[in-house]
Amino acid sequence: MGMSTGYELAARGARTLLIDAFNPPHQNGSHHGESRLIRHAYHGGDTYVKMALRADEKWIALENATGEKLLERSGVLNMAEKSFYNYENRLDDAIRNGVQVELLQAAEINRRFPGVQLADTFLGMYEPNAGYLYSEKCIAAHKQQALSAGAGLLVDTFVTDIKADAAGVTVYTKDAVYSAPQIVITAGAWFSTLANHVKLPIRAVRKVVGWFETSSPAFDAGHFPGFTWGGALGGYYGFPSIDGAGIKIGRHDTGVEWLPGEPIAPFGSYSEDEADLRRALEAFVPDAAGKLLKGSVCKYEFTPDEDFIIDTHPEHTNVLLAGGFSGHGFKFASVVGEILANKLENKQTGYDLRVFELSRFSNL
Repeated sequence: MGMSTGYELAARGARTLLIDAFNPPHQNGSHHGESRLIRHAYHGGDTYVKMALRADEKWIALENATGEKLLERSGVLNMAEKSFYNYENRLDDAIRNGVQVELLQAAEINRRFPGVQLADTFLGMYEPNAGYLYSEKCIAAHKQQALSAGAGLLVDTFVTDIKADAAGVTVYTKDAVYSAPQIVITAGAWFSTLANHVKLPIRAVRKVVGWFETSSPAFDAGHFPGFTWGGALGGYYGFPSIDGAGIKIGRHDTGVEWLPGEPIAPFGSYSEDEADLRRALEAFVPDAAGKLLKGSVCKYEFTPDEDFIIDTHPEHTNVLLAGGFSGHGFKFASVVGEILANKLENKQTGYDLRVFELSRFSNL
């Protein structure tokens, strides 16, 4: 979100400084692991659908500007046990916004997507124009464009404190102090390190993903879609085998709490790291539940309701906050950058952002 916002501001001629505790793209946040789903028939209401469609437009514009392939339209197949979830509200929002989407019974899914074995208790929703983003390439592309537009970038620079008043904002690092009229804070899973300046109801958790060997080319990129699958065993998401890397799967729910600065346990430290992922694959794509080829660990940063935070600081109108994106936020990075830049410039965003306001947590 920060790199996208930096690009947007620099491209508009604003004097822009980006400060990162690491050197993006990197493996200390929530953007590594090669791929992220992008869907348009979205849960959460009309605002999410409109933002997803605009994000898609902006990813394609970034592709055209850089010549780098960022988005693959593999289609996305959503599958869920009927007793846990239905897609009717999501379908209504999607159709109203012109999103192409199909509601599919289990038997039709099994027929159209070789390798999938769903029981009749499942229902599916298929988006042919959805797909996945190459997440690290997206970060690198925004970085390239931001720097080309004149943004400054400080890497491996940890922010130790932030102070704000009506005159401006001061950012403290170990080696220097920086001042600006306005600031955007997109600290992800590291927001708690800035608790002296702002306390947000964001919880960081350790998450794992795994790549598994398949026994059929039916699961290869170009044949198999991105997917979500949910029910009594939990909620999962995944990707086809890209360049022979194996089918990738992660679990959206559960996770071990992580505090910034603490070491994060590598993949395999808990028996459920592999077991949960394998159990899900065996349940609906058993021919893709082969040998574990690779495991990886990243971080989610949740809000209590899993909706984002996009709002001004409760005490300082020259400080914008954006967080709580993990689990479903990456696809929106391109449009969130545009929204934050518009808010800094006091322009209309074009979206009803009330669902992202901090005031919804006033009773916590």
